[in-house]
Amino acid sequence: MSETRRKPIAAAATMGRMMGDYFRELDEASRSGSHKVAWCTSVGPAELLRALGFLVYFPENHGAMLGSTRCSTDLIPVANAAGYSPDICSYLTSDIGAYLQRTTPLARAYPGIERVPRPDVLVYNTNQCRDVQDWFGWYARELKVPCIGITSPRSVIDVEAGPVEDVARQIEALVPTLEQVAGTRLDIDRLRETVALSRQCSDLWGEVLATAAHRPAPLTFFDGTIHMGPAVCLRGTPQALAYYRELLAEMRQRIARGVAAVERERLRLYWEGMPVWGRLRQHSELFASQRTAVVASTYCSSWVFKAFDGADPFRSMARAYLQLFIVRDEAYKERYLQEMIERFGVDGILYHDAKTCPNNSNNRYGLPQRLQARTGVPSLVISGDLNDLRCVSDEQTRINVEAFVEQLLERA
Repeated sequence: MSETRRKPIAAAATMGRMMGDYFRELDEASRSGSHKVAWCTSVGPAELLRALGFLVYFPENHGAMLGSTRCSTDLIPVANAAGYSPDICSYLTSDIGAYLQRTTPLARAYPGIERVPRPDVLVYNTNQCRDVQDWFGWYARELKVPCIGITSPRSVIDVEAGPVEDVARQIEALVPTLEQVAGTRLDIDRLRETVALSRQCSDLWGEVLATAAHRPAPLTFFDGTIHMGPAVCLRGTPQALAYYRELLAEMRQRIARGVAAVERERLRLYWEGMPVWGRLRQHSELFASQRTAVVASTYCSSWVFKAFDGADPFRSMARAYLQLFIVRDEAYKERYLQEMIERFGVDGILYHDAKTCPNNSNNRYGLPQRLQARTGVPSLVISGDLNDLRCVSDEQTRINVEAFVEQLLERA
């Protein structure tokens, strides 16, 4: 592999400080009891929790940290020994393994933090998968705290027909328990304000990702997996807006100056599926060495929620959570991917077949073949996993990517 230079994003320093403040505030609240702490799934009702005054922690974000710091392979067997199959979500098994081993990458990243914050309540949404319900249920039994949530439909054809009202009622039904835990009543105006802030955050994050439609792209999918942190953990807060305004300005400046994320970009790819967290840097450098920019992804775009509306908080939250790509039927997914191919001008699609994440692996039921027949855009499937590096073959990935790039160049 030829040596490549990684172009650092200046705004990363701001994000580092912001995320540090976020985790330290959670740690302090957990230690002192100054605020109630809610654990929430990444596309769960964080807006409702914030409006009730909870500090919100996202175990999936912790799972990604365990993957990116390459701790997971040692921790997954600990959860397997506790009864959790090696075939289920490796976020879940990594996180439960870390809890059982009393370890967290937060301790290394932020000296003084010794453990993840203890929850006062656990709140899930099964729009991603049923694993999150089982994951939170384990902690509810272990920590003896209430666990409540939303059971979302899957393979949704028409979001507006029935599902929105169903999920909106489920969100509203969470309120009495959350009020009891929070020790306060829900202020509907505060909820409207929080949902409006989430919409602004979503719009700004979407604008950041859209800059990669420019040639050459000023950022890649691998940058996006890092800089999506505030969109996941801090949506509904003014801090997230300030950060994405700074990042967007930097991306626009890159475009104006002709600064490319990948030097001498010659090919553009779309990444479909989960990242391989423990190989972000390696994969970034692999594609850069091929002068190939991975310019867009379903994953990073999953935190672009166009439906949030502060004027109608419960129904708009339901609509936003149901419009998520992972919740939709196959026909919608095909249309969505075709639109992304056209918008970002991609030459090929890379599908990550993640062993423990079938819900985010969209190569298993003929979608790549149908989409190629519709668009003429070739695809490559790489086998791996989000966290379990025992499922990853670095050499096979390299060989397959290099061969795919050569194939695409021959078509050009």
